[in-house]
Amino acid sequence: MTYSINGSETGAVPRPGQCLRTFLREQGTFGVRKGCDAGDCGACTVWLDGTPVHSCVTPAFRARGRDVTTVEGLADGADLHPVQRDFAEAQGFQCGFCTSGMIMTAAKLTPEQRADLPHALKGNLCRCTGYRAIEDAINGVPHVEATRAGASAGHNAAAPGAREIVTGKALFTLDLPPDGLLHMKLLRSPHAHARVIAVDTSAALAVPGVRAVFTHEDAPPVLYSSGRHEHLTDDPDDTRVLDDVMRHIGQRVAAVVAETVAAAEEGVRALVVEYEVLPAVFDPELAMRPGAPVIHPKPAAESRIAFPERNTIAEIHGNLGDVAAGFDEADAIYEQIYHTQRVQHAAMETHGCVAWVDERGALTVRTSTQVPFLTRSALCAVFNLPPEHVRVLTVRVGGGFGGKQEMLVEDVASLAALRLGRPVQLELTREEQFTGTTSRHPMAIWVRAGAREDGTLTALQLRVVSDTGAYGNHAAGVLHHGCGESVAVYRCPNKKVDAYAVYTNTVPAGAFRGYGLSQTIFAIESTMDELARLLHIDPVSFRERNVIRPGDPMVSVSNELDDVEYGSYGLDQCLTLVRDALADSRNSVPAPGPGWLLGDGVALSLINTIPPRGHYAETDVRLLADGTYQLMVGTTEFGNGTSTVHTQLAATALGTTPDRVAIAQSDTALVGHDTGAYGSTGVVVAGKATLLAAQALRQRLREAAAVLTALPPEECELTEEGVVCGSGTMLGLPELHRRATEAGLPVQAHARTDGSPRSVAFNVHGFRVAVRPRTGEILILKSVHAADAGVVLNPMQLVGQIEGGVAQAIGAAVYEEMRISADGRVVNPALRDYHLPQFADVPHTEVLVAKTADTLGPMGAKSMSESPFNPVAPALANAVRDATGVRLTSLPLGRDRVWEALAHAGVTAEDPAGGPAPHAVPGLPEETAVERR
Repeated sequence: MTYSINGSETGAVPRPGQCLRTFLREQGTFGVRKGCDAGDCGACTVWLDGTPVHSCVTPAFRARGRDVTTVEGLADGADLHPVQRDFAEAQGFQCGFCTSGMIMTAAKLTPEQRADLPHALKGNLCRCTGYRAIEDAINGVPHVEATRAGASAGHNAAAPGAREIVTGKALFTLDLPPDGLLHMKLLRSPHAHARVIAVDTSAALAVPGVRAVFTHEDAPPVLYSSGRHEHLTDDPDDTRVLDDVMRHIGQRVAAVVAETVAAAEEGVRALVVEYEVLPAVFDPELAMRPGAPVIHPKPAAESRIAFPERNTIAEIHGNLGDVAAGFDEADAIYEQIYHTQRVQHAAMETHGCVAWVDERGALTVRTSTQVPFLTRSALCAVFNLPPEHVRVLTVRVGGGFGGKQEMLVEDVASLAALRLGRPVQLELTREEQFTGTTSRHPMAIWVRAGAREDGTLTALQLRVVSDTGAYGNHAAGVLHHGCGESVAVYRCPNKKVDAYAVYTNTVPAGAFRGYGLSQTIFAIESTMDELARLLHIDPVSFRERNVIRPGDPMVSVSNELDDVEYGSYGLDQCLTLVRDALADSRNSVPAPGPGWLLGDGVALSLINTIPPRGHYAETDVRLLADGTYQLMVGTTEFGNGTSTVHTQLAATALGTTPDRVAIAQSDTALVGHDTGAYGSTGVVVAGKATLLAAQALRQRLREAAAVLTALPPEECELTEEGVVCGSGTMLGLPELHRRATEAGLPVQAHARTDGSPRSVAFNVHGFRVAVRPRTGEILILKSVHAADAGVVLNPMQLVGQIEGGVAQAIGAAVYEEMRISADGRVVNPALRDYHLPQFADVPHTEVLVAKTADTLGPMGAKSMSESPFNPVAPALANAVRDATGVRLTSLPLGRDRVWEALAHAGVTAEDPAGGPAPHAVPGLPEETAVERR
């Protein structure tokens, strides 16, 4: 019997044991995505005889003689299926990787199921949107609007690739594999610290289909960092493509390349490795002590590790004023230690790439990265290649959140491609994503703060220990950033910070949304709440009294903020908006009933919109022969919405509509250098380059028309159809292109921005919660977020970014934690054990926007992609504290932890704890100090 796929019969026969997902992709239906291969995420959902199934856990042979429908089979020719149309109109996606599976589930929902979406969508995960836009799509609530020529900015313009995303035709990294493709799989270390004595490859090389095995003996001796920055010296050089020393469980030992994935996997199982097991250390405090195992015993001057002998990559010791005197002046002092956990980025598309040598002999890598240009520079350094012999490109990237500001697959795949002369593909499994990539830095943060009776801060002191794991990628940057804006947002004459980034034999940490701020803000904002309570001051009023204001110097004790300016200021508005919304909710949001305690909580955050010391972007825009425009940018689209904003900025400057601006992006062979899409730079740096290039092209086209009509440029005006000159002479855009090209007049423009000076953005989050002491449950009754984003270029996308950031932050605050065993092993490396937020877990968040216009950003805009994450966890902890009287100091706020803390404090629904001093939390009684003078 044959297989029917989207109405077409195929004689292809699946391999024994093959799942339906891989079989369908081999037949060219790339809208069937891989997110887990365990039935956890729903990205691979298809219909089998009209019933939605997860194709990754459905044996392919079960589809024999049955009708299989993928997302590509929904549209009727040029007409979209109604659900596809609704997802495009409501923009029920961001990165788009989960969208095909989400649509396949949504298209089969009955009216009864649509009325119970938390249950109906329990099998489909989205990491980007926060689900509200998906709910709107399912309910047919449109958001996209048509825009007038030259007036796109400020409106809900459609994403350029919306149709391709909802039809499954948008290309991601591993779609359309090249001919002759080989597959790579990695052997990973079973030991937290060990030296590789020998690798016997003979059995692996004897496996049919295996073409090569690579070990440390085949790898370049070059040391580098997997973390990618504009400045290569920001991180220590402590990493090799393949090393002979294993520093964490899950580190890659060897790579097997074969004709098929199955052969490569069998080859990995056939490898025999002899290890010398070394002493390991898993606690950063212990790692700094004399006698601890040294994880990277390299000279400091050679490696840029601050103190290799005590496993310390970087330290901060900063003082402002006199902290001791500040505490002497205080009428109230609060002191506490807080702990934040490892969090996985869990982008729906795991790390993956394809590397090959093109017809020119150049190494080409198509990869899922946020930083193609920085990856190219790293590959050039590792393999001693000139930049013109390396090309790195992305198509659409299935989520990033900072996890793809790394080089974690491109190096080893390139090694194989250069040696073998054939394309090599490496795709990490979901388990490898947990055990072999990076996470958020877990931190221990001691805070001591003092204030006068009137609420004026007198002293603020921090001690921060950041666990960077086995490698130092982003260790110093995260430490400085985390200790920067979190402290700088408060006016206080006396500040002191001591901070340490420390190696341990655990899975490496790296860049994560917020870049260290979410951890330190949790500690500082929790402390500010307690200090306000000690002084019997409303927590919002306490913050209003102490936050920085326009004209105040941006003072930090951890890094240089000399190039930071107040391009605009909306923190005061944000605090007012959230306070008023929570006040309204007390009357409008019903309590859940008896047995629950109610409380409100607020937290704030500041973020500099660009990383320090330079972030660069170049843009090219040109008029095409058909009268449309081509925009070429270096920045990557991974759900951050920059593609849409780029086309809006260009269309507004050129007097046209976004649909007449085609965007090509993130290809090192296409445009000049772009530092990358991280640090909240997609709009404020790359977008500014786009605006400047489009404005320059507008002027050049006016000047070209002036030459061709012998009129002054000021009498020529660019319109949607062409250039109107003088009293009515019209040069249509195709004619203008033809004549200008014949005359040698330019019809393109280029711009470059450097991201300095830097502006600031503010966020405030508020929760109203109910807490059930009997079970430890937290029920979010109201979630409200106020953002200072400057001029909003696309309201729909701004709200989506904020909702997605809040949803991810709620996950980190309540559910998500990478658990590490006593021997350094990740014990929950699967989505079903890790608990990504599902539809049912995420409340609606009311998004409010301050009215500001930034003097530094393009058209007054500021960043708003990562910053909404930062104040969420402390706002939730503050709300729980308000409800129960108990201060929880460790994340996540899971039911077990909440129940234990409340039970220890003797809290019941009838008798919440009260007063200014928090009850001691189990495990931390000696770490709490409260002083009321």
